[in-house]
Amino acid sequence: MAETPEKSNVSLEASPEQLIYAAILEKGMYIGLLILLITYFIYILGILSPLIPLDEISNYWTMNVDQYLHEAGIHAGWAWLRLIKYGDYLNFIGVAILAGVTIICYLRIVPTLLRNNDRVYAVMALLEAVILSVAASGLLGTGGH
Repeated sequence: MAETPEKSNVSLEASPEQLIYAAILEKGMYIGLLILLITYFIYILGILSPLIPLDEISNYWTMNVDQYLHEAGIHAGWAWLRLIKYGDYLNFIGVAILAGVTIICYLRIVPTLLRNNDRVYAVMALLEAVILSVAASGLLGTGGH
């Protein structure tokens, strides 16, 4: 006679925090992708001229990052914000949204976790948001680029 597996008390339903996180992540992903598509078409249609002309871009392919930044006159980190007037840097807006939506998700679930008396998870979510924000900021001399 075959043994039947024991049933566990683990729920397969998503928690309220998971549903909130997923909903924000989905919206942020769609917004980021839409912005990426729009800015890509702005770039390929030549609506905004690029910082590096297309006929010169192949000259940069063999360079390492430091050489590229030096030759192109670009600074690392968040300096790209000053360059969004160029078609080849405008798409960084969509990339930043896609990268930053996780921070928003973590911050949004903290109140729900606190309401459910999940203080440990609330602190962990808050710390995750802080760590990701500091890492993206470049304040520690790493990341942010």
